Amino acid sequence: MIPIRVKVNAYEKALIFKDNELIRVLDKGNYWIHPMRKVVKYDITELFYHDIDISLLLQCEDLKARVETVEIADDEIGIQYKKGNFNRVLTPGTYVYWKSGISMKHEIVKLNEAEISSRAGHKLKSIPAVLKYMTYHTVENYEIAIEYVDGQINRKLKPGTYYYWKSAKNIVLKKIDMRAQQMEISGQELLTLDKAAVRMSLFATYKVVNINQALVETKDYAKQLYIALQLGLREYVGKYTLDQLLQNKTTIGPYIKAYVNEKAASIGLEMIDCGLRDIILPGDIKEIMNQVLVAEKKAQANTIMRREETASTRSLLNTAKLMADNDMLFKLKEMEYMEKIAERVGEITINGGGRIIDQLKELVGSK
Repeated sequence: MIPIRVKVNAYEKALIFKDNELIRVLDKGNYWIHPMRKVVKYDITELFYHDIDISLLLQCEDLKARVETVEIADDEIGIQYKKGNFNRVLTPGTYVYWKSGISMKHEIVKLNEAEISSRAGHKLKSIPAVLKYMTYHTVENYEIAIEYVDGQINRKLKPGTYYYWKSAKNIVLKKIDMRAQQMEISGQELLTLDKAAVRMSLFATYKVVNINQALVETKDYAKQLYIALQLGLREYVGKYTLDQLLQNKTTIGPYIKAYVNEKAASIGLEMIDCGLRDIILPGDIKEIMNQVLVAEKKAQANTIMRREETASTRSLLNTAKLMADNDMLFKLKEMEYMEKIAERVGEITINGGGRIIDQLKELVGSK
């Protein structure tokens, strides 16, 4: 039988099979091969692939010496770099590469290790093919977080970005805002000591100071604080009549703050401020209070008017006594009045003889 000429080019390898058994690997060159042999050529820059199980093919020492094997377990992925750049993600399985081909590097990642270093994570998240295998969480500058791994507290996290592989482990981050926060208790219908119904709104400012108490030891710390504020407000309003409540409304905030302080500290919170926003009275009570206010203002106006009238009368009486005892003062007062009259008179006509001053005296009734 006539041999077959086989040419193996650069960047190629040829596998020679006899009865489906790999017996030889050919490098670059020209070869004469028995016609009953099967020849399969491979591009050494590509991944090696064959229908026969790779473990059987690797029993041939020629092939084993020329290839590199990468094993990816079920709980792993492989990140392949070609010429230093990302090429693709390798899922679980066996991968074979020609050693003399283009340089390939592989990074094996164990998904059950969960966390990725910040530097590597920042680099990998920009690769869409890798991003689907990972997740990341950002803790802002004003936040602190608690990391749970499979339902167990693992550690407390400071501000930053944290990267994780999507694996069998369940990673949960519970974050909390450490800035001052405001809560409003609005439209609370309450009864005063004298059974008057009022609606009140209260605001409170607080911040979290102990994340462990607030998140781990307490369920819904904000709701518990809300209830404590409600109870404090009810207790305060129930101790006073409506008039007392309105008179002492500036003391409500400090009282509620002192009332809630201990409860807030037990759930990891610190009270910063507390104050009354408004008091809303029922329509009938509001109308009665307006009437009382109008009556009070009228009474005050009458009192002021009577006081002024009394002072004016007393002043006139004192003046009259002084003029009765002093003729000169009487004359001066008379001249003052004459001056005021003259200011209002446009023209004075004098008839007959006599002195002008005497006629003026007769005009005003002087004796």
